[in-house]
Order: sequence, then structure tokens, then C-alpha cells
Amino acid sequence: MVKKISYNHIDGKIQPVIIENGSAYNDLRHGAVHTLTREMPMNIYDISKLAGVSIATVSRVLNGSEKVSQKTKEKVLAVMDEVNYTPNVFARGLGLDSMKTIGIMVADASDNFLANGIYYAEETLKKSGYDAILNCSGYDYSGKKKALELLMSKRIDGLIMIGSMYIEPNEKDRQYLYEASETIPIAIVNGYMDGNNIYCAYCDDFQAVYDATGQLLDSGREKILFLHRSLSYSARQKMSGYRAAFAKHGLEVNEDHIILMDRDIDKAKEKLSLLYDAGLRFDAIVATHDRYAAMALKFARDKGLSVPEDLSIIGYDNTILSVCTNPEITSIDSKVSVTTTEAVNALLKALDGQTPPKKICIPGELIKRETTDF
Repeated sequence: MVKKISYNHIDGKIQPVIIENGSAYNDLRHGAVHTLTREMPMNIYDISKLAGVSIATVSRVLNGSEKVSQKTKEKVLAVMDEVNYTPNVFARGLGLDSMKTIGIMVADASDNFLANGIYYAEETLKKSGYDAILNCSGYDYSGKKKALELLMSKRIDGLIMIGSMYIEPNEKDRQYLYEASETIPIAIVNGYMDGNNIYCAYCDDFQAVYDATGQLLDSGREKILFLHRSLSYSARQKMSGYRAAFAKHGLEVNEDHIILMDRDIDKAKEKLSLLYDAGLRFDAIVATHDRYAAMALKFARDKGLSVPEDLSIIGYDNTILSVCTNPEITSIDSKVSVTTTEAVNALLKALDGQTPPKKICIPGELIKRETTDF
């Protein structure tokens, strides 16, 4: 029979429980049992679970922060007392608590841009002797929060978030990131969020799309579609650049030309075809991702449109897709290798006690190929 001693939160009290062959036993017939088997020394992640508070709150209590209410402070201290938890200040001071592990969060590792980000992040971490734990959170808000909680429970030293989808439009929805940054440094690739212990590196999406759209307008194209798949921080910057280019040329934006596309390419192509068949006409496309630019090429072929004569197309991110099509796609290079490396290096400097820049903006570059004629 396998026996382990666990601590459980039962009816507001913490009590030891014997686990036999994986089942929890105690002498109470009622009350929820939340089992946390102790095979390693207690840490603040365990305390947060038992106290029912965030890791950041436990950290604040340990550091004597005034941001914690007296009631919450007493609750956390009572948990620590009941399980005989003592913070290892000596080990922390020597850096012995470091696991030399960094968490990496992406929404979807199959995305070309995000996959490249993962590669450059891991390569940079290896050079400094750090390992990485990857979690694909998905795009749903609850999934993002759960992914962060899971990585934090692994006692990571820092966190890298690749993709601007983590920067929620609503400030309130970013609170879980602010709380996490009170415990560990956070690096964000491809987006900007102001906060203590948060370091961001991103492409100047506004300027890149502003310049590209302006060149299309200068070449005589005025019916320009803007295809996007979300309202992420990056997408909002790109859309603002698109609008600003029209304003600069004294033109009004046709709101029907700003189209939210499905992530599925076949569904996106079907939507564009239906709009075209219903009478929507356009002479150029600016897409927020190369996948939509490649989709637009298939659409043009199906409709008998010549590229770039009848339809100019500009993609984004300069991924492998842009050179796998015929004709090859003009695309904006968002410099993912540079932004990722800069963000990770900022994180590593923060872990080393240095004061890295909190905001690094990299200019994009329009790579002209065969889908434009300017």
C-alpha cells in the first residue's frame, strides 16, 4: 500500500490526509477535499492554492506589501503557520531557488509567425543556460489565464508571451498579467503593455501598414481591402496605419473594405468570394497575415483576376508562405527574429538584476515581390 501525507483545505481548515493508492482519506464525512501531495518542500505556489489566493498575493505578504488587506494577510499567514512553511530567504538571496527555466506562452504553435517566435526564444534562452516550458493557450481568455497559472505552478523564473493577443483591449482583463509580473519578469513579443517588470519588443505595425497602404494609394489603387482576423493589439495598430494612410491622402475609408476573416483559410476564401459575387469590388488587398495573402491569390485565380494587374496583394510577417506561391507575395517583414531576441534578452537582464528597456520598437520592412507593381 502506498501512503503519502497530503495537506487539504477542508471546510476552511487545513488538515493532513493519508492517501492510499491514489485515494484521499480523512476522518471528516463532509467538506470539499483539495489534495496537494507533498513530495517536495512547500513553496508559494502551494500556499496560494491552500489559501485560495493568487501567487502574487502570497508574494506580497512575504514582502510585507501594504497592498494586501489585513484579513487576507492573516489568512495567508495562518496557512503558512498550519503547514509550517518557512520561506528560504538564504537560498533566495543566493539565487538557489532558480529553476533556470522560462515559460513560453503562445496561442497556437502551428501559426507560422508564432512558431518562428518559439524557435528564436528557445535559441536565445539556450545560450544563457535556460530551459523552456511551452504552453499553447489558445485564443480564449480563460485558456490564457489557465495557461499562465499552470506555468507559474512549475516555478518558472520568467515568462515569455509571444503574440499580441495576450494584451486585452480592456485594462481590467490584463490584471492577471500585472499580478504575475509582481512575482516574475514577463517579456512580451509583438505587443506593448506598460507595467512594472514587463518588457516588450514589437514591430512598428502602424508605420509599416501606413507606408505600404500609402504606396498602393500612390500607385492609383484606392479600393483597398484590409483583411484581419482579430482585434489584437497588433491588428489594431495595423488597422490604425491603414486608416491613417487614407486620411493622409485626403480619402475616406470605406468601412465595407475592412473585413474580419475566419482563421480557417477555406472559410475565409468563401467569405471573400461571396462578398465579391454580391458586388464588392476592390483593386488591392492589405492582409494582416501572409495566409490571407496566399488565400487572396487563390481567390484571384478562381475569379480570373490577374495579379498584380487587376489586384495587388500585400501580406504580413514575410513567412515561408510568401515565397511558396506563384507569383511570390509582397510582404511586410515584422522582424520576428529581432523582436523575439530583444524581448528575451531584456527578460534575462531583468533576472540578472539589470534594468533593461521596457519598450523596444523595431521598424518593419516591405519586401517587394510579384504581387505588387509599384
